[in-house]
Amino acid sequence: MNDEELKKQLLRHEGLVPHAYQDHLGFWTIGVGRLIDERRGGGISEDEAMVLLHNDIEKVKRQLQCVDGFFFLPPDVKQALCNMAFQLGISGLLRFRNMWAALRRHDFPAAAKEALDSKWATQTPNRAHEIAEMIRKGE
Repeated sequence: MNDEELKKQLLRHEGLVPHAYQDHLGFWTIGVGRLIDERRGGGISEDEAMVLLHNDIEKVKRQLQCVDGFFFLPPDVKQALCNMAFQLGISGLLRFRNMWAALRRHDFPAAAKEALDSKWATQTPNRAHEIAEMIRKGE
């Protein structure tokens, strides 16, 4: 069997859709015909989830490298911001204008306070308080 030929054939038959979609039978699928609908036994393995997580972390880090002042922040603050961006998306994180202003001044207690003064903090309070504490310490 020729794996490369099979890959080409499957791409031709299945197509490549880089987001979740419902196939012609209404089952959730992604990529090249990958069934992810649990009603039909679909899903991903833990190893696959870790590959996706790694890729998502790298994407968030690349996006944040472009944000003014991010490069000069302490490692734990960068980690906290990556966590927030992972949850909120980069555009959601950038809406924390007062927090970013405090971060650029390296006023970490003020930045943590601004992070907690948000809808995000009321929606996911445990996560928000943990992340805010990382920012407050500024280490």
